[in-house]
Amino acid sequence: MSTPVPFVEMRGIVKRFPGVVANDNIDLDIHRGEIHALLGENGAGKSTLMNILYGLYKPDAGEIRIDGQVVHFSGPNMAIRHGIGMVHQHFMLVEPFTVAENIILGNEPRQGMKLDRRQAIAKVEELSKKYNLHVDPHARIADISVGMQQRVEILKALYRGAELLILDEPTAVLTPQEADELIVTMRQLVAAGKSIIFISHKLKEVLRSCDKVTVIRRGKKITTLPTAGASMNELAALMVGRDVQLTVSKTPATPGDPVLKVENLQALNNRGLPALRDVSFTVRAGEIVGIAGVEGNGQTELVECISGLRSATSGRIEVNGQQVANLPPRQVQEAGVAHIPQDRQKHGLVLDFTVAENIIMRKYFQPPFCQGLFIHQRVTDEYADKLVAKYDVRTPSVQTLARSLSGGNQQKVIVAREIEQNPDLLIAAQPTRGLDVGAIEFIHNQLLQQRDAGKAILLVSLELDEIMALADRILVMYEGQIVGELSDAEATEEKIGLLMVGEQRKGGDTVAN
Repeated sequence: MSTPVPFVEMRGIVKRFPGVVANDNIDLDIHRGEIHALLGENGAGKSTLMNILYGLYKPDAGEIRIDGQVVHFSGPNMAIRHGIGMVHQHFMLVEPFTVAENIILGNEPRQGMKLDRRQAIAKVEELSKKYNLHVDPHARIADISVGMQQRVEILKALYRGAELLILDEPTAVLTPQEADELIVTMRQLVAAGKSIIFISHKLKEVLRSCDKVTVIRRGKKITTLPTAGASMNELAALMVGRDVQLTVSKTPATPGDPVLKVENLQALNNRGLPALRDVSFTVRAGEIVGIAGVEGNGQTELVECISGLRSATSGRIEVNGQQVANLPPRQVQEAGVAHIPQDRQKHGLVLDFTVAENIIMRKYFQPPFCQGLFIHQRVTDEYADKLVAKYDVRTPSVQTLARSLSGGNQQKVIVAREIEQNPDLLIAAQPTRGLDVGAIEFIHNQLLQQRDAGKAILLVSLELDEIMALADRILVMYEGQIVGELSDAEATEEKIGLLMVGEQRKGGDTVAN
């Protein structure tokens, strides 16, 4: 019996950028009705390879075949016409538009010269029902959850006839519940004959959701193997080229004096509605306090209030006894606070600045980095080179623009900059979002080293595994309040999960339905 021809074949793909070979003679086969994972470290070349398949980049060498026929993509529109769809890590949606308007954008049904809204909504509802991807076609993108926005992106690709969906880090911005729903959706799509390429760093998700996995390391394909029988340790070693410690090893904390005190804090969200309701807690020197919760329950507003990015309407925030509520970010920083923000591109980096310029963002106005009205370039570059080496940032040089780095390497630049501030309080919001297992191991160790050096760490993460592994105490937020506190010894996924969805309050009181 002959082996079926793969739906998509990539043969000998080479792609070079200045100073780096992103893809080095890579072969990849994707069959119909399979979920195929693409694994690799940050900067390994996964996204570059997929951007070639989607027509965003042209390969320097090699070819692509669809159903055995060689194709040449001059752009994404041609890839889409051949059945290739891509859902990017950062969604490409127009927030003021409705769900239906986003899905049909660029391919609108018309009645004469006008948009046929009734037909558009009917088509979206038909597609939604067919693939069990329930959405409200009338809802504005700005008003729906991140998980629902991802459904819109998937429906947008299916509306254009996608037979192969490329999902780039699809669970990086999802809650655990939304990630579970996505995996169910993926299985439904392949059951309907679609194929999926699943780019992820989350080994547990790859093993439970994918049929095959291809590992890329430093631009080269290492292997393709079935996920059945593979282990997380095996995949991690293939990705990084060495054994990786997947479990966190930490000694018991020895907390000292309070560094951060938050008392009766209240604040509004961007729509002017209450986001924080009488939030009070303390973080001591030498401990990691984790904040768990479903996204949108006040964690973002809490971090922004403490770091000076949002005004509080009432309450106090003290750092080492100094009141910092409603102070500008630089004064908060000077009080001893460093901040790894949850959105690296919006709040962590200036994407059109170089790596070196981003690394000195907290220090550019201080000697030896400033020279009169100008930046001392040699000193800046030497300092940046040191941090790039120490934090293993993969970049051709420190003069490379930050937007040219992979998401994980952008995150490493931020982590390096903030930790090197030598703060008394380090706020780490989603510090490992989008990072590979080697980088996660490195950053977890950095946070523990900071704790053991006597720093106070406030860790905000949507990853329960991360919270439970690192935090000495866990606070759970629900609807803008702290609804529970657990020690690391008593915390379980079940206990935290019940608090996260409002099933229990402090003291074990059940929330009335």
